[in-house]
Amino acid sequence: MHQYLAFIGDFPIRFYGIFFSLGILSGCITAYFLLKKDGRGWEEHIFDLGLTIAFSGILGGRLWDVFFFDWDYYHDHLSEIFFVWQGGMSIQGGLIFAFAAAYIYLRRHHIPVLPFADVVAPAIILGQAVGRIANFMNGDAFGHPTGEAFGLLYPHTTLAFRTYGAQPLWPAEVWECQGDILIFVALLWLSCFRHAKGTVFCVYIMLYSLLRFFLEYLRGDYGTLLWGLKSAQLTSLGAFLLAACALLYFHFKYKEETDDPPSEN
Repeated sequence: MHQYLAFIGDFPIRFYGIFFSLGILSGCITAYFLLKKDGRGWEEHIFDLGLTIAFSGILGGRLWDVFFFDWDYYHDHLSEIFFVWQGGMSIQGGLIFAFAAAYIYLRRHHIPVLPFADVVAPAIILGQAVGRIANFMNGDAFGHPTGEAFGLLYPHTTLAFRTYGAQPLWPAEVWECQGDILIFVALLWLSCFRHAKGTVFCVYIMLYSLLRFFLEYLRGDYGTLLWGLKSAQLTSLGAFLLAACALLYFHFKYKEETDDPPSEN
């Protein structure tokens, strides 16, 4: 693992930025494919929407990381808050801001939110999986020491090394990437069946929240916040409960208005 692809003068080209951008692009291309196959013409909006949610997601992810994960550092380094090229982005904060921006965009263009969200849910989690590669290449979102002779060893230039030195660490970000890919497959499979609108998106939120909640026990880049839980775990619990309640609500409200899977031509 190496943080830098090349240098232009003193300016580094970081693998973090490359894979972060590839995560956004992967999500948009996959969403375009799924919407095109769905056949309702919404794919024409995906790249305009992608730019909107990319900007919102970067802003939300950075602010969430600064204020909920790394405020102990940034309250003494306020000028570095918007140095996003250094890494330090919260997926949960990025998703919250991106979902809000997407909701506003879809309402403005008279696109039904729940059916659209169901179709693109697999694309969102795939983008997250690629984004976790960015964290791995940058040496952030790392685990705590395994205490054994196995684990990830990070270069001395990374935050992981500065935090724990040459100790083997749990591969938290790698396992999250792999878990995201499995959720992507599960959502594609679920999309093949008749379901009340909103179902696939709610299941996406629930599965990712479960994955993130348990993987947080391996994370070593920040401490607990409340009741022995970390801020991401508290957010995951809240998101899971809200999505579960919404899933039940959508099931009973829209059970006669199922969103049919795409028909083959």
